[in-house]
Amino acid sequence: MKKGTDVPAEGHLAGVTRRQFLQRSAALSVSASALGGLLLPRWASAQTEATPQRGGHLILAIDNASSSDRLDPAYYFEQYMYHVGRQLFNTLTELHDDGSLAPGLAESWETTDATHWVFTLRQGVTFHNGKTLTAEDVVYSLNHHRAEDSPSAVKGYMEQITELAARGSHDVVMTLSAPNMDLPYLLGEVNFAITPAGANFDEGIGTGPFVLESFEPGVRTLVKRNDNYWKSDRAFVDSVETRAFNDATARVAALMSGSVHFVNRVTPSIVSRLEGASSLTINRNSGSFQVTFPGLADRAPFDNKDVRLAMKYALDREQLLNLLVQGYGQVGNDTPLFPSNRYFTTDLPSHAFDPDKALHHWRQSGMDRPIRLSTADGATFEGAVSAAELYQQSAQRAGIPLEVNRVPADGYWSEVWRQHEFCASGWSSRPTADAYLSMVNLSNAPWNEARWANEQLDQLIIAARGEQDEATRRQMYHDIQVLYQQEGSTVAPLYMDSISANRANVRGYVDVPGEVATRSVEKMWIAS
Repeated sequence: MKKGTDVPAEGHLAGVTRRQFLQRSAALSVSASALGGLLLPRWASAQTEATPQRGGHLILAIDNASSSDRLDPAYYFEQYMYHVGRQLFNTLTELHDDGSLAPGLAESWETTDATHWVFTLRQGVTFHNGKTLTAEDVVYSLNHHRAEDSPSAVKGYMEQITELAARGSHDVVMTLSAPNMDLPYLLGEVNFAITPAGANFDEGIGTGPFVLESFEPGVRTLVKRNDNYWKSDRAFVDSVETRAFNDATARVAALMSGSVHFVNRVTPSIVSRLEGASSLTINRNSGSFQVTFPGLADRAPFDNKDVRLAMKYALDREQLLNLLVQGYGQVGNDTPLFPSNRYFTTDLPSHAFDPDKALHHWRQSGMDRPIRLSTADGATFEGAVSAAELYQQSAQRAGIPLEVNRVPADGYWSEVWRQHEFCASGWSSRPTADAYLSMVNLSNAPWNEARWANEQLDQLIIAARGEQDEATRRQMYHDIQVLYQQEGSTVAPLYMDSISANRANVRGYVDVPGEVATRSVEKMWIAS
């Protein structure tokens, strides 16, 4: 079968009525005086269509930056570097604005059995250093994630590829160990950036819309327009400056003052205070971020199934929804998939707050010490500390001792996540079910945050990705969710809306369903 430009996405994010709310944490507020004199807000859906203008210096304020950040996409872990990566690099495939699959550096691809794939490259594409893109560059770049000692977050995706070779200058041939219907989607992940064969990824040489000028990890990144970009209708601004703003309040204050043009991850409490701002446009991607609390399954206490169940029943999810993200999310039920995904199942047993069940399983576990939940605001999701405190309160109501261990945001992903027994985490939606499951839930996945190894789950994930019968595939993904919910050591209680904002004179931003990191920077322009 041949894959074209209009492959449907697995699902689109459904709109849900939202209510504004007041976050109880004063640290996340913006003073009323900072908003004085402003009028009604502009929402993304109300933007006036216009012909993009060229020129200008676009400034982004993005969170989750770290002094340990690298340009090498094998080390991309969070939003800041995702944004930078999209500015510098391209991938073989992309997503249309509606979330459906689109060609990228590969203009087409085909397979007969979902095991043997041929990707044909777009011709005439050049790297920032002037080199012409060839199949050899793609093989080199993808092999970067396949090395035995590779630390890449997407190494798990690559382990299914048994053969990877260039056939001439423009064809890349891939053979998989088992069929995978979703391979083209996976190759659109920002981590699969393409650089010239033999190049050091940390030099940032890509085929993307912007060329690297300077990179200061944890501080700022400066790029200029790629005048030779292969998309003639993109890269409108002359330059882009991506500033590190890990504090939500500081990001919005910078936006309000006009010192930046765009900010990501606006907290709901701050959104409620921006309703008077005619100078802003607010963008909302419904239910696109999943809050998780992974407990390490390979050690005590989460190697005990009763502890896992106790912690699932001990969280008041409705309270978390109401106090943390009122009107800007929906309750989760410990499934790994998102409600927008076509394989998402709603017939799982409810893990709603149940003090009696929680205490029963706690006593059955024989635990004689408190559980420590490690968290940090600015590293995972805004309000993570407040969420942990709400968790602590509901657990105490169930008679379960839960301690909140507040840790520094810097170094969280290397020193806390996958290291501490219980921590706060979260994931953005992916374009397919397998894109998330293979990255986070396979036993050997580099980002298996709970360290939960389950042979039955592995077999189901691998079988489902290659199953061509839709009814059988749907049943497999149902069984995966049942197993994950009932046996896994991750509490997944909430889906949050992802909210961003920009100055009203900045146009072109689009929230793409299933896109982890926005490619919109190449579409954004500044109206005079």
